[in-house]
Parts: sequence; C-alpha cells; structure tokens
Amino acid sequence: MDNIADLRKSYERAELSEDACQADPLQQFSQWLDEAIRAQVPEPNAMTLATVGSDLRPSTRVVLIKGLDARGIVWYTNYESRKGQELAGNPYAALQFHWVELERVVRIEGLVEKVAPEESDAYFQSRPLDSRIGAWASPQSQVISGRAVLVANAARYGAQFLLHPPRPPHWGGYRLRPDSWQFWQGRKSRLHDRLRYTLQDDGGWLRERLAP
Repeated sequence: MDNIADLRKSYERAELSEDACQADPLQQFSQWLDEAIRAQVPEPNAMTLATVGSDLRPSTRVVLIKGLDARGIVWYTNYESRKGQELAGNPYAALQFHWVELERVVRIEGLVEKVAPEESDAYFQSRPLDSRIGAWASPQSQVISGRAVLVANAARYGAQFLLHPPRPPHWGGYRLRPDSWQFWQGRKSRLHDRLRYTLQDDGGWLRERLAP
C-alpha cells in the first residue's frame, strides 16, 4: 500500500468571498447544487446524513436529497431503519455534501421532522416500480440470513401488489429544517474559504467567516 500520509492536493479552482456569495444560505446552496449538476459531478444529490442514538454514538450513511425549499431539505427512507430509530429519539441531525471535483463542501445542521403523509405518498408513486417493491422487500438495518431473503420478499410483494404497490406505513420522508449552514471552498496552501450562516431569532441569517 502506498503511504497515505504522503497524499496531497492543492485546491485552486475557485474562491468564496462574502461579496460574491448570497445573503440567504438556501440561495447559495441552490446555486452550488445547480453548478454541481451542470458540471456533471458523480451523484451531485448525494449527501452524508449523521444522527446520534440513545447510546450517544454517532452514525453516518449516504442518502439522496429529494426536495429543497424554504422549509428545508427532504430525503426518503425506512422509518424503522437505524437512522429512523435514532431520529425518533434525537430529532437533530447533520448533512454534508462533498463535491470533490469542484473542491466544495456544504454542511447543514438542524431539527428533523417527518414530511406530511401526502408528500410521502406523492413521491413514492413517482418512483420506479422495482424501487417501490424494494421498499416493501427490505427490512432495512435488520440482520438477514442472505440476499435470498430480499429476492424472495421482492417476489412475494411483487405478486401481491402487481403494478400498484401502496406506500409502506414504515417508509416515508424526513425534512431537516436548517439552523446552521457552512460553505467550504478549497483554496491554495490549505487557507480554505469557510463561511457559516447561523439562524437568528428574527428569522434572518448571521454570516461569519471561520478559520479553515
């Protein structure tokens, strides 16, 4: 194995200044997300979700953003999964986007809530059929004896629901309502640009530069 301690990269693609960035973090994020999509970076909608359980041990996994507006950021999953159980006990979470090719990171923190059942229903019906069957077939985060369990479950639910599987009661959306955003732009000599937006009592945002 090569010596990983010797791996180096100089970040020189862009900069992030207070004068050039948006006053509203949602607008800044939307701009960066659009740029990541246009740049055709792999999985620009992938984000790391961090939760903390009752044992105070943090856990992370990658999920996909499926909604974005003034109310917050939305993703969908199994409510009975580990993340679902941890959010039920501690509804605060953190998200992170890492667009390597653009040398950018966005970090978001806030309170998480379930989206309305009608929103979950609408998104579920927009999914491909195999994904809808998969939501029934996978007892997410539970121990199973092998992949054959998933295949058998998919066949059983496929035969049961045919072309019209309903949304499982244990599956739906979450929305994180941000109270803190951080935007990180890689810069030369490790003197990166790092701006933080913090939600204020009046609903406005305080923007500050942090040392990298």
